[in-house]
Amino acid sequence: MAAANPLFFKTPLRYLRWASINKPAYFYSIIIGCIGPVMMVVVPPVRTYLGDGRRPRIPMTYPSRFP
Repeated sequence: MAAANPLFFKTPLRYLRWASINKPAYFYSIIIGCIGPVMMVVVPPVRTYLGDGRRPRIPMTYPSRFP
């Protein structure tokens, strides 16, 4: 008996529709997880374009009474 191809590879849009209806927690978790790496590339240039520049660096020294 030959193994059948998974349904996903035959009709991916139909499978995604089925998964969004029958297993919404898994489906939307995967969607949000895939958006994360894209946001790392897209958000910094958009913030710079909108005028929200880089934050000033935190000083590594602090005035104290001890030398």
